[in-house]
Amino acid sequence: MRELANRCRSAQSIYFDTEFVSEDTYFPDLCLIQVMADDYVALVDPHAVETTREFWQALVLGDHATIVHAGREEFHFCLREAGTKPKVWFDAQIAAGLCGMEFPAAYSKLLSREIGVTVSKGETRTDWRQRPLSPRQLEYALLDVIHLPALWESLHTKLAELDRLSWLDDEMRMWQRDQEASLQRERWRRVSGLSGMSQRVLAVVRELWQFREEEARQRNQPAKRLLRDDLLVELARCSTADADKVREIRGVKQSRLGGKIDAMTQAIARGLDTPASLLPRTERTNLPAQVNATAQFLATALSSLCRARQLAPALVGTVQDVRDLLVYWHEPSAWPDSDLPILAQGWRAKIIGSTLHDLLHGKAVVRVHDPLSDEPLEIVPWRS
Repeated sequence: MRELANRCRSAQSIYFDTEFVSEDTYFPDLCLIQVMADDYVALVDPHAVETTREFWQALVLGDHATIVHAGREEFHFCLREAGTKPKVWFDAQIAAGLCGMEFPAAYSKLLSREIGVTVSKGETRTDWRQRPLSPRQLEYALLDVIHLPALWESLHTKLAELDRLSWLDDEMRMWQRDQEASLQRERWRRVSGLSGMSQRVLAVVRELWQFREEEARQRNQPAKRLLRDDLLVELARCSTADADKVREIRGVKQSRLGGKIDAMTQAIARGLDTPASLLPRTERTNLPAQVNATAQFLATALSSLCRARQLAPALVGTVQDVRDLLVYWHEPSAWPDSDLPILAQGWRAKIIGSTLHDLLHGKAVVRVHDPLSDEPLEIVPWRS
């Protein structure tokens, strides 16, 4: 581990990937780390060493560039183990989207398209916790990293030709900020089935979610395995701190938290007693029908505009992002500067937002220029 850490500290570029299993533990079980520091290649078995922290600390030090593909979990591992992030972090999947390729694109697809390399998918669903790891598993793991430098060079060259290297820098800064915030902000809003809830019921959801998270962390089990989202939502909707009534809710006693009814009712009571000033805000769900219709139309225009500009529509924005932009244009004072709609920020605002604004105000139109082509629509300036 020390040799690898020393190599990472002196490297100009570090390419790495991990293999992990996430379905049975609170945090993903890290099973393998694949690293290429300049021309030094290593595989690390976290199950065979006392700690991998020295590697993660080396990763966040120095001025090297850290390159990954679809590196969300790798970034989270780094934050948890080192307490901070690498200075320079690039994701090949995001870079590909900025070149107009599919987003999110699988690693094997990018390798085939960009550098003509075909890799086997035979170990995609393998159990990385088993020991010893087979030669096929190790070969598969190595292929996940040894071709990453060539892939990155190809994508970097394309971005330079498109004059979008600064876009990638902006995108990675925003992505990292969002990933850091996702570990701290109101993750309870990811519970499914919250639409239409009052602030008071949302407060109960928040308290039940926190109770479930604490139990899951202590037991090192996935939170939803202890108490499903639909049961959590049903408990919140009933909004009763009466233990007998909670037990009567179908499925609660059979859940893995069925023996924690008293703690559950205490969480519900905290939500019901939340002061009005501390109640969670409700989401903007009851928008006028015309806003939703306009957003759907502009989202279609957004897709055509992205493809014409060699951008992956799924990377640029969703229908909800368009809705947010419309609401922001209508009521800009309601949006804090630190949380502007994504289509009102950076290169998206200049390239995408401005065109949608022209469409909305009659300065541009969408027309069908070739119904049989891959991109039948085009956006042109309005001429009366």
